[in-house]
Amino acid sequence: MTSVLALFAREWRIARRIGGGASVGAVFFLILVAIMPFAIGPDLALLAKLGPAILWIAALLATLLGLDRLFQADHDDGSLDVMINGPLPLELVTLIKCAAHWTTSALPLIVVSPVFGLMLGMAPEPLTLVAATLFAGTPALTMIGAIGAALTVSLRRGGLLMAVLVLPLTIPVLIFGVAAASAASGGAAPFLMPFLMLCAFSLFAVAAAPFAAAAALRYVRE
Repeated sequence: MTSVLALFAREWRIARRIGGGASVGAVFFLILVAIMPFAIGPDLALLAKLGPAILWIAALLATLLGLDRLFQADHDDGSLDVMINGPLPLELVTLIKCAAHWTTSALPLIVVSPVFGLMLGMAPEPLTLVAATLFAGTPALTMIGAIGAALTVSLRRGGLLMAVLVLPLTIPVLIFGVAAASAASGGAAPFLMPFLMLCAFSLFAVAAAPFAAAAALRYVRE
């Protein structure tokens, strides 16, 4: 347990450096939300209607920010070989690294998402449920991104390739995330079903993605 906590603390500090920390992610999120009225127009009713989709797309892109370098620093300095041959299973190491990245990138965005929802003209009452959909769905985005990061770890500029690999896999999460957020914002569709699907996606990703990412890392190192 001590080694797990020590590894999490190490990865949390590294994630803050390579991902730019919570402040850069929040600023990136803010910029994406702020430019939408210039592209869509100043119609508050339209912005409020599209607000859940805008928040989710911004959260998706902000969550993937820096994820291409999740294993890159360990690969460059040789730490990845130590992790592969170390006492902790590589699957557990991968899960800890993803947890550290999620707490430094996605969690701050979830906290500030109600403020950005108000900027889009959304009603203040359902914004807590919108934040809940992000809380339920962003772990799946992080875990899916970890697989792409593992597959491109040996490439110097694998960020674009990682995005090409990862973004199609995030479409189901995005669909149900937007559906749940839209329902929470007063849509006609029910909220519970897409929200439970988000939870199921995240649970499945947390259970399966560490094994896929660990297998990819071992394959790359051979």
